[in-house]
Amino acid sequence: MSERAQIAAQAADILEQTGAQLKTSPATVGFDGFVDEIISVVDKRFDFERFQPIAKISDFGDKVHAASGRSSNFELVVKQVKLGGNGPIMANALAAAGNPVTYIGNLGYPSLHSVFEELTGRATVYSVAEPGHTDALEFEDGKLMMGKTTPLLDLTWENLKARVGLDNLKKAFGEARLFASVNWTMIPFMTEIWEGILAEVMPHVPAAKRTLFVDLADPEKRTEEDKRSVVDFLPKFNPYFEVILGLNLKESVQIAKVLGVPESNEPESTIEATAGRIREAIGIAGVVIHTLGAAAADINGETGWFAGPLVREPKISTGGGDHFNAGFCVGHVLGMTVTESLCVGTATSGYYVRTAVSPTPEMLAEFLRDLPLPQ
Repeated sequence: MSERAQIAAQAADILEQTGAQLKTSPATVGFDGFVDEIISVVDKRFDFERFQPIAKISDFGDKVHAASGRSSNFELVVKQVKLGGNGPIMANALAAAGNPVTYIGNLGYPSLHSVFEELTGRATVYSVAEPGHTDALEFEDGKLMMGKTTPLLDLTWENLKARVGLDNLKKAFGEARLFASVNWTMIPFMTEIWEGILAEVMPHVPAAKRTLFVDLADPEKRTEEDKRSVVDFLPKFNPYFEVILGLNLKESVQIAKVLGVPESNEPESTIEATAGRIREAIGIAGVVIHTLGAAAADINGETGWFAGPLVREPKISTGGGDHFNAGFCVGHVLGMTVTESLCVGTATSGYYVRTAVSPTPEMLAEFLRDLPLPQ
């Protein structure tokens, strides 16, 4: 048995033996909410029903570039309308794993949008504003997320207090063993929300072992000053949470630059070392970086790397990163090693992109016992 297969088998054993503990490990997740339209861009139309989609982002880029000075028409075919946003997708994945989930975000106000009805059956939901909207153009080699984010301006600490209630917020954070705060990039007042939680909630809830998982969600469009401010803010959570920052490869390069962490000519081959350097520079408990595989470093000096079950032709790609985050958090909450948690994260993402289904611990354990090799 290879080392990779052995790690996967160990993770499967832990899931089977202790997965029931997730039912007593509440999670509070926030704060975004989007209606996602999963879209193919037509290359050739054969008749009213049959078409050939544009295969690659570069092909689409070539067509856009060729339209300069001429204009062009692009036909978009909506394949699916679904709940979106990093938070709702991660919340759904955690709920499928068995965690009792409280979700706080902009899912429709005063009435919930219909795409979030399934989430209300899996989680306690507090909605404070209308959802954003994402046109997700999917290609074989990635996706282009066209976000309409104006409703997120209503996602403020004052609205959270008014529409959720301070007592409900104290209950949600007081009971949670995991707090996942995602999509800092698109939420204009996220830092103010964090300040409110630290000032008005956490000092008034019982002390407990808690984890905060933060996903910035592609901060490229934010200024260097903004990026520096968010990494400087994260250690303020240390008195109340074990803080873990989740990044993809592109994001890790941006954050390393802001922190003055030495750059590599081959960032993918050095992500394990980079995770450790970023963690130390920020002063938090852990950093996770995912790409074709994933690496992480924790406060005890433990680092790890795991090659995920990459699939060349996924059934769905939107939400794969959010499922990785949920899977990693599941492993962490169950006390797995860094490498085992990475294994569960990559497997959760791998299962989801193959099936478009968020796996239960039983499904995931079975998948891990015969974990596919990267394609």
